[in-house]
Amino acid sequence: MTTVSLSELTKLAQEALAAAGANASMATSTANALVFADAHGIATHGVSRVPCYAQHLSSGRADGAAEPRIVREKASAVLVDAGTGLAFPACELAISSAIQKAKQTGICIAGVTNSHHFGVAAYHLEPVAQENLIGLAFSNSPAAIPAWGGKRPLFGTNPIAAAFPRMQSAPVMIDLSLSQVARGKVILAARDNKPIPDGWALDSEGQPTNDAKAALKGSMQAAGGVKGAMLAMMVEVLCVALTGAKFGFEADPIYDEVGNKPMLGQVFILIDPQALAGEQVYFDRFESLILAMLEENGVRLPGARRHDLANTAKDEGVEIPDSLLMEMGYQAAERV
Repeated sequence: MTTVSLSELTKLAQEALAAAGANASMATSTANALVFADAHGIATHGVSRVPCYAQHLSSGRADGAAEPRIVREKASAVLVDAGTGLAFPACELAISSAIQKAKQTGICIAGVTNSHHFGVAAYHLEPVAQENLIGLAFSNSPAAIPAWGGKRPLFGTNPIAAAFPRMQSAPVMIDLSLSQVARGKVILAARDNKPIPDGWALDSEGQPTNDAKAALKGSMQAAGGVKGAMLAMMVEVLCVALTGAKFGFEADPIYDEVGNKPMLGQVFILIDPQALAGEQVYFDRFESLILAMLEENGVRLPGARRHDLANTAKDEGVEIPDSLLMEMGYQAAERV
């Protein structure tokens, strides 16, 4: 492992993505998002994704020349077409447009279609919370979770996130996938030839497995059993039926080098507290809940640990596997 500053890591990721065919804005926004994940202790969604994204750019599974564009909008709604490029520029456009609309009308729903893996869900809500808006984020992903009672992967792990701003403190950020664990952890275990714990996944026959590679050919166990499977279905409907994207079972796995363009969907819902009981009422009521939670020893606010890690990473950098740094370095060196 080597400790790398956030600025150096961002530059390396940006160069590797550009070498693979990403245009300047795509390479920059993607690198920023991935390094955010590493800084917040979420290595599964950090620069470990660069080789995969670069392969998709090189093979045509993602269009590096794509420029996101707004294809439909109303007073409180906007739909952005990612053009089958990497997701981050399109999500940025959706969020910036939704912030403006939510401030005008009190609420906005922003959809992204023909998209790709969008990384850490909460990342996209950081600018929302900075504007004192409440944000919700949803994305579908390639099939990983079976419908309840089945064994065929049908729904994605389908991350969901929420950002709740506070008056004088960091926002409360909730971020989770609807599988028992993020599939990225299984991918890393398979890469490192390590077993996975009980309860994470099923093999292709629907039987529990500790073999990460068998799990990738099978399915993930839904968080909370039937409840998690139903939530995953809800996210599929929101992110696909509303945006025209592909369902999880129609998209080839992200970690495969060969496959179709994922063309996934994302949905963001932004709410201005001022439009309801009022901003001050929101802040006062929310702070009452936080104080009640923190009265009990051992309670930690959602996202607090990640926030602390990010503050440390600003000064100290993050540890990255040497093999990954070498691979990214090779990719960056290929840039003409």
